Amino acid sequence: MIVAINGSEKADYPYQLHAMHRIRGDVFYKRLNWDVSISDGLEKDIFDEQNPLYLLSVDELSGSVRGSVRMLPTTGPNMLRDVFPNLMIDGEIIESATIWECSRFSIAKNCDATTPGQLVSGVAGELLAAVVEIGLNAGLTEALGVFDARMIRIFRAAGYPPLLVGSPQRIGSFMTYAGLFEISEKALLNIREALGFNHSVLEPVSAAKSLAA
Repeated sequence: MIVAINGSEKADYPYQLHAMHRIRGDVFYKRLNWDVSISDGLEKDIFDEQNPLYLLSVDELSGSVRGSVRMLPTTGPNMLRDVFPNLMIDGEIIESATIWECSRFSIAKNCDATTPGQLVSGVAGELLAAVVEIGLNAGLTEALGVFDARMIRIFRAAGYPPLLVGSPQRIGSFMTYAGLFEISEKALLNIREALGFNHSVLEPVSAAKSLAA
């Protein structure tokens, strides 16, 4: 299940967001060796202060957070333009009211295993489907992302390959890319078919959160 949390709602979800920041620390600091800010094992950055929309994969039985992704409009501060401009060519920027940036895509280590016959974990597929569902609700045309090389295989296996833009660079331990992802009913159908489900992944009250982000 995906729970959508607006940045303005942080005080209402202390446990979930604490778990999210810890998972981000494990992924981006420990596993990817990115130069990120860590405090007590939690990873946070300036974009967490920009009223983002967080999508959290939450286990429906235990309530534990399994992974997350953060969404921000490209018309304001975002990671590609403000942190990774070297991934673009000749100072190009991507900025549109119908394109939001997805960042800090991360999954807890004990939740990223795949099932037999699948190349993508259920949590990864759930998060990708949620991005498209939220995007459709918000009238988006594309999502923008910065990701490492290993994620390209996951995106393709999930039926959701990006259109690579700019010029890849090595950041930390991996080559890093920028890419655009289509937001459409067809894209959502492709993900659902690749992962083997045909239902919304959003918690009912989360379906409208995108419109208020």
